[in-house]
Amino acid sequence: MQWYFGFFFVSGFCSILYELVWLRLAMARFSVTTALVSIVLSGFMVGLGLGSWFAGRYIGKSRRERTRDGLRLYALTELLIGASALLVPYELAYGRFLLERMEGATSISPALSYALAGVWIGLTLVPWCACMGATFPFAMSAIRERFPQESPRSFSYLYLANVCGAMTGALIPLVFIEKWGFTATLRIGAMLNLVLATCAFLLTLGRPREPQAVPLTEASPAPRAQGAAELWPRYLLFATGLTSMGVEVVWVRMFTPFVGTVVYAFATILGLYLGATYFGSWLYRVRKTRGDRPSKLLLVWLAFSVLVPLVACDTRLRIFPAAVRVAGLIPFSIIVGYITPMLLDRFSHGDPNRAGRGYAINILGCVCGPLITGFLLLPLLGERLALCAFAIPWFVMAFGYTSYPAPESEKPRTWLSWKFAIATLASLALIFLTKDYEHQFHPRTVLRDHTATVIATGAGGLEKDLFVNGIGITGLVPATKMMAHLPLAYLERPPQNALVICFGMGTTHRSVLSWGIRSTAVELVPSVPRVFPYFYADGAQLLRSRFSQVVIDDGRHYLERSSEQYDVITIDPPPPVEAAGSSLLYSKEFYEIAKRHLRPGGILQQWFPQGSTDPTALVSVAKALRESFPYIRVFHTVGGWGHHFLASMSPLTPTSAAVLASRLPAAASSDLLEFGPAQSAEEQFASVTNSEFSIESLIGLASGYVPALQDDRPVNEYYIWRRAQDPDYRRHMWERLLLAIRKI
Repeated sequence: MQWYFGFFFVSGFCSILYELVWLRLAMARFSVTTALVSIVLSGFMVGLGLGSWFAGRYIGKSRRERTRDGLRLYALTELLIGASALLVPYELAYGRFLLERMEGATSISPALSYALAGVWIGLTLVPWCACMGATFPFAMSAIRERFPQESPRSFSYLYLANVCGAMTGALIPLVFIEKWGFTATLRIGAMLNLVLATCAFLLTLGRPREPQAVPLTEASPAPRAQGAAELWPRYLLFATGLTSMGVEVVWVRMFTPFVGTVVYAFATILGLYLGATYFGSWLYRVRKTRGDRPSKLLLVWLAFSVLVPLVACDTRLRIFPAAVRVAGLIPFSIIVGYITPMLLDRFSHGDPNRAGRGYAINILGCVCGPLITGFLLLPLLGERLALCAFAIPWFVMAFGYTSYPAPESEKPRTWLSWKFAIATLASLALIFLTKDYEHQFHPRTVLRDHTATVIATGAGGLEKDLFVNGIGITGLVPATKMMAHLPLAYLERPPQNALVICFGMGTTHRSVLSWGIRSTAVELVPSVPRVFPYFYADGAQLLRSRFSQVVIDDGRHYLERSSEQYDVITIDPPPPVEAAGSSLLYSKEFYEIAKRHLRPGGILQQWFPQGSTDPTALVSVAKALRESFPYIRVFHTVGGWGHHFLASMSPLTPTSAAVLASRLPAAASSDLLEFGPAQSAEEQFASVTNSEFSIESLIGLASGYVPALQDDRPVNEYYIWRRAQDPDYRRHMWERLLLAIRKI
């Protein structure tokens, strides 16, 4: 049996590795929108469910054919999964090629473009993920053939190993990606799957296959009584899948203000969830009782655990550092890890056919959970009420739940017990006594949509801030104005239009409009442009201007679909520099797309903040620009915090501050000086142009080899290994850890 644990540990590791990398590859090929992420994750889960369902049916139909060997079928599926690691990147790239051909031949709306991308992603991922889902029924069939005494609880055994491998796969591949990139990481996964397939096949040769140990009439559980007792496990399997994946979407929004938007923060949440799930599954496995069934009280505690993150994310509790707050997801994860294999063992009794159906029902819930949460509950209810919407049905189910058959201990009215009363009162306390993250801001405007929670706060002057999912995006600072005025003034001809990628507070878009030219601003979060009037009194008027166009889309995807040419393209990716997905607006592939949309002599302005002690990301971006554009100028911004890169396919003639100021229309000059600190446009430009330095001197900051940033090598996002080698960074992290311990 130890072989099977090893198989599913490695298989779980590879599955999460593929999910992480395929998601990023799909984002690079199509877009970084919430809809696209939902499509990829749904395709992944649908494939798992279909594979589990059909593999179980196949095993059930071939039960009487003694030549079937579940272990050989398992080996074949692992071989196919390994092949997927090599083929999926090419399939996604070909899908992008076909979509570009269609968009070039005819006009396609964004909705139709997403639909076509979704269809292609589904056709790409579902068949391969079906092979992953098929591994459970095939391995269970092999266990029933070789270890019939372990068959009744074989699913939980494999589930335990799979979750343990998935927990490891949420963390270790991040180092692989940092060191070698996405393609090489996929090849590592392919080699591991090949090793699994080889070992499984060799096991079938190591000993002759014995006759079926369990009589055919006892190979599957006796038919159960129909009615509520038969339907309850199906309901619970669906509900646990829906709740577990649904609350994960809520967790991302709730914990992002505390852990940030970097890939390691998401990996921490996923790893902690899987680790706690593993512990819950282990608790179930070590129990001596083999006839376990969920109790009413267990369902009540599951409902209560859904609400625990409410207190973990209450900002009034200053004693909780970020690491401790994230621990609020552990109680729910442990209970789900306990109850899911219990339900599947009870439902299947070792029968691969029933296990396949049960697992498919659970995965169907996993597919519905994120969709319902992201597109319905969070936009309409917010994080707090979304958790309540998941908790309340579990309280209701606890009232009506009937075990199959109901044990004597559950026949009394357990919902009136003191334990149920305590859980109910504690849940009400969590709902009514805790506060959401935004309650610390006064005054504030809060908007929610399927992508993010947006908070505009501050009153008067320049003391206003914009938060997206709790992350400070930008402020009213002169640098965001310079992102528009510097490249527009550097043009040696009057500009006609400009493209602003990332709307933010709308400052750069507003500055472009002050030139009296057309400005197109692309923003990923629908609610962000809606708070533009909060920051500027003329915001609503400017949004209605005939020169203003605001597009809700991924900036890169918009450029890929657009045929328009611009005099200036200005880019300000959301902070921090290490934010997940931000590399797609810094990479060589993105710059190749942007170059096609610049008029002759046009200028691309790339903003890069200076807040990290690690120069590697800055050097990597600088190299990507140098390898993409023949002419580049680099300036420190007003106040010296950050860099303006001006890149063009035509020479950028050195221009004095006086000449730049003379090119400004009167409205643009007033806009440039709105935030100060200089008293004239010439002085404001001089503070930037006098700080110019060569891109070669910037690249020289790196002590070793640094690759140019590419889609396959997102140097800025993956950094933990190189920072671990930095003694200053290690000392800084130890100081933060000690400070967090003292707070506790």
